[in-house]
Amino acid sequence: MAAAAEEAEEEGTRLVRPRSATLMDLPGPAAGGVPVYGRVLAAGGGVPVPGAVVTLIDPTGRQLGHALADSAGRYTVQVPASGSYVLVGSAAGRQPQVATLSVGGSPVEYNLVLTGTTGVTGSVRSADRPVTGALVVATDLYGEVADSTVTGADGGYRLGELTAGEYVLTVSAVGHRPTATTVTVGDAGAAQDVFLAPAAAVRGTIRGRSGSPLTDARVALLDSAGNVVATRTTGEDGEYAFPDLPGTEYTVVASGYPPVAAPVRVHGVGQDGFDLYLSHEEQETNGPESTPETGGPAF
Repeated sequence: MAAAAEEAEEEGTRLVRPRSATLMDLPGPAAGGVPVYGRVLAAGGGVPVPGAVVTLIDPTGRQLGHALADSAGRYTVQVPASGSYVLVGSAAGRQPQVATLSVGGSPVEYNLVLTGTTGVTGSVRSADRPVTGALVVATDLYGEVADSTVTGADGGYRLGELTAGEYVLTVSAVGHRPTATTVTVGDAGAAQDVFLAPAAAVRGTIRGRSGSPLTDARVALLDSAGNVVATRTTGEDGEYAFPDLPGTEYTVVASGYPPVAAPVRVHGVGQDGFDLYLSHEEQETNGPESTPETGGPAF
């Protein structure tokens, strides 16, 4: 078998039994069919995967047999006759491999190479504090979700069902702005800490020209494309609030009297005290500190 291993071709290719091998060299009995034999190896280093399960399936999906790889990763299964068969290798903590083999009248050697699952570990924090319950999702290059989890009390997370490759890591949590980053996972895994910025908010009071709060004023928040994100109706205190805003560019529109509109740029935690002034006589916003060009607040 040492000579057979030396003459093996690249991983994942069909191997032909070396001329020097005989049926006595094959692992397991040869009677009762045509042997298919080989080794189950780990990707990358060619290390044996003992205990791996090798299953033989015919073209109709019927299981013909299975074997457990020994301490050297060797296995043998037997096909009843010449034809095409499916060979499946699987092991705990590894991605299964499926291969289609064409078997004639001679024994066939085929090495199954299993890719190990690895993962991404890290922590999610905001302002040097852990974010508990944040949703962490890894998607592959085709947009399919490969694994997901939520952070623990310490903000830590682990995605343990990933194979080596490139992923998009998306993290979101209540009261924070979502974020996405690209992470490359190797055979040894990857570490990726994530920082979430607090979600911004716009708050203020709708006032009349005299400065007194206005009740039942309708307040709408529009995004940069002009879409209405949310609406509010003021109470007796005239106050309104739009929390957890993911973007930065918005327009606040107040109505109930002649309507007024004022642009607002959201940075950090947002804008507090963004008051709008409604008047029966003329439109005003933010009182004497309003800019004449926009009617909005002066920054």
